[in-house]
Amino acid sequence: MCVFGFMDDISGKVIAYLEAAAIARDQNNAAEELRYLDTALALVPHDPRVLNSRGMYALGHDDPAFAKACFTRAADADPGQPALWMNVATACRALADDHSEKASLDKVLDIDRLNFMAQLRMAELHQRKGDQVNAAISWTNVVRMAMQTDPRPPRVEDALIRGQAFLMAHNDRVAAKIDAELGGRLAAMGSTARRFSACVDYSVGRRAIFQHECAGVYFPFLPADEFFDRSHCPWIMAIEAHTDVIRAEALAILTNGGEAIRPYVRMEAGGPETKWSRLDGSFDWSACFLWEYGVRNEAVCDLCPETVAALAGLPQNHIRGKAPSAFFSVLKPGAHIPAHTGVTNTRATVHLPLVVPDGCTFRVGGETREWRVGEAFAFDDTIEHEAWNRSDEIRIVLIFDVWNPHLTVDEQDLLVDYFALTAKV
Repeated sequence: MCVFGFMDDISGKVIAYLEAAAIARDQNNAAEELRYLDTALALVPHDPRVLNSRGMYALGHDDPAFAKACFTRAADADPGQPALWMNVATACRALADDHSEKASLDKVLDIDRLNFMAQLRMAELHQRKGDQVNAAISWTNVVRMAMQTDPRPPRVEDALIRGQAFLMAHNDRVAAKIDAELGGRLAAMGSTARRFSACVDYSVGRRAIFQHECAGVYFPFLPADEFFDRSHCPWIMAIEAHTDVIRAEALAILTNGGEAIRPYVRMEAGGPETKWSRLDGSFDWSACFLWEYGVRNEAVCDLCPETVAALAGLPQNHIRGKAPSAFFSVLKPGAHIPAHTGVTNTRATVHLPLVVPDGCTFRVGGETREWRVGEAFAFDDTIEHEAWNRSDEIRIVLIFDVWNPHLTVDEQDLLVDYFALTAKV
């Protein structure tokens, strides 16, 4: 007797029966389909292909228990096939057998951690069971995978939308709980809770974290902090004490007008359209410079002796052709300064608000503040920032730069020498 020939004969018959079952299914002949499948199963009761086909028939004819039994036997016979374990999970879901469904999905993910459908079914399972924490983890995996899919089929797009909706609601619940439990402590801590609050807000999706974007010199390892803590600026109260006289000088020079006041944005002719084009040559955002790129404007400084004296006591960065800069910044009603970043993180930019109507706000990174007259702040302008004047009056701020307070004196001196050397190369 030829064993191999006998086995080939059985295999051929099984394939024929499966093909005949498929034809019967296409013809909506359920009885014939079942007859062919059962005949094949009688020939090879442990064949995963036949077991899987028989399980699919049972699942499609409202017999999830028998389907689970067939799929389980098929998966046990060929345990490395994730599709078989997915079918087991599908039958378990129909039986409301959450424990077995999870075990089957775990089998799939042990084989292929990037199996999208397994991640999706796991997210749905955890959500259905009310396991919010694990549901959030699984939905995060689904959203990340969906975002990386291009093109995105309708089923994946639907999963992405549902996942984002779940995560948004979940983050809102987490945020509300944290606010309820820790809000009082954070309020009592004041500005010292700022970093922790940013950590929480980032974790629950209420803000983004921004990094330095330097168009010029980037100094590594400095903190990418949006607003510098006032403790790093011991001189800030001194400049605030001069607010009234500085405002008086600013109003006097701005009232008289003249060539000293010019549009802040002045683009080169023939350049491409950019986000600055709307402000190019416009007095919507204008400036009156006391110092510009390290050059003193004698005419303006002579008209603003109190402002000049107040600035003289600050840790300004004197670099030929580059710094300091100091100017009165005027933003007209309805004006918007688009999001942008500066040149180098070796400096801090300081705002001293002088005239601030309601509706004027300033964003650095993920934090938006209102200017308040006489309350100065320093920020890192290599972190994305923008400004709005939503009022019906002009807004006036004295803007100037100083050394980044995280630089040592030795580092400041080295930077001055560095800029001087590179300017000659």
